[in-house]
Amino acid sequence: MIRPVAYAGYLVGGVLVGAPLSVGLLVLGAVGAVLTPLLVGLPLLGLLTLTGIPVGVVERWRLRQVDAPAATGPAAASSRSPGDPHRTPDRPGPAAWAGLRFAEQATWRELAYAVLLAFVLWPLDLVVLAVVLGIPGAMIGAPVQLALLGGETRIAKLWLVDSYGTAFVCAACGFLLLLVLLWPLTLYGRGRAALARLLLTPRETEQRLAEVTESRARLVAAFEAERRRIERDLHDGAQQRLVALSMTLGLVRLDAPPELAGRLAAAHREADQVLGELRELIHGIHPQVLADYGLADAIADAADRSAVPVEVEVDLPRFSESVESAAYFAVREALANVGRHSGADRAWISAGCGEGDRRGRRLWVEVRDDGRGGAPRPGTRHTTGRGGSGLTGLADRLAVLDGTLTVDSPPGGPTVLRLEIPC
Repeated sequence: MIRPVAYAGYLVGGVLVGAPLSVGLLVLGAVGAVLTPLLVGLPLLGLLTLTGIPVGVVERWRLRQVDAPAATGPAAASSRSPGDPHRTPDRPGPAAWAGLRFAEQATWRELAYAVLLAFVLWPLDLVVLAVVLGIPGAMIGAPVQLALLGGETRIAKLWLVDSYGTAFVCAACGFLLLLVLLWPLTLYGRGRAALARLLLTPRETEQRLAEVTESRARLVAAFEAERRRIERDLHDGAQQRLVALSMTLGLVRLDAPPELAGRLAAAHREADQVLGELRELIHGIHPQVLADYGLADAIADAADRSAVPVEVEVDLPRFSESVESAAYFAVREALANVGRHSGADRAWISAGCGEGDRRGRRLWVEVRDDGRGGAPRPGTRHTTGRGGSGLTGLADRLAVLDGTLTVDSPPGGPTVLRLEIPC
């Protein structure tokens, strides 16, 4: 008995939501259409497009209420509970929110459901409620109607009742009819809820994609945190001990006998060389200039360290740490390839943030050289047998951030490496 009551309440709620919604959509659409020549109606039509979002919130709440009685515990309730199909914008502000919502399929499914609810579903809900509850309810209330009106009464404008015996028989038939019609009411309610669930809840692929995206973001954050920890341990531990060792060797050389001075000098030079290599390693893990000043200065610093002269044309704001780190190490790998394999005399780096190949703002960085070309694409092998493993690793790293890496390197050059990352 619980399920028919729950579905009856669900249909009543559909009438209460759908009736005012139909009026609101008609008024908003008519006003927007009339005012469109004056350009005032365009924002109203845009608002009309987004009306499905609050309707979806209300309808998902109603679905949770109708699903609750069927759940046998918290796990069952959570498995049936419809979730929010919308993603969180990457940046704050109404413009980012609206841009993301207009691009999502869920917004248009919610709009389709709102139109269905306003002009099709709630009238059907009302008819079903009138047939299943109205007619049996009127028959069950026949004795009360007869007592109030006296003499005779017509039940549901269909049957004439002029005695209490006939009224009680009518009430008993109404009760039986109600019991018979509760099963069709439940079937209709299930179908009605299934349609709402189909249009308003996340698809399985969307849920999986959201989970994968979130897990990738957590992995990137964990990787960056672990790399900073390693850098800190090397800087504060191994580097400081090597500095102390180098100073100790320098002091010992002052008082050492001549037969040991040469060996101590060689050990001192070796310690200084190891210290220099360790500093370069720490700088490669996560350069301080990248953390303090951002990607633009870090690219300029990498260009200064390049074996090939590099011209830099970069004007960038600050980005998230993961984006800046991925772009910086892509530039470092590209400059290393230029110095080792290209035979180039010069290289050029340009970067900016604007509209990319896909919807939304994207950071792009381009590294170009005048070398011999023929560089392997990410994931392929060079004609000499040398694989593009470095570029493949960069492409995989950018893919974690939904970024792309393209390499255009015809034989004879030039080679152009371009990366794009959502920003």
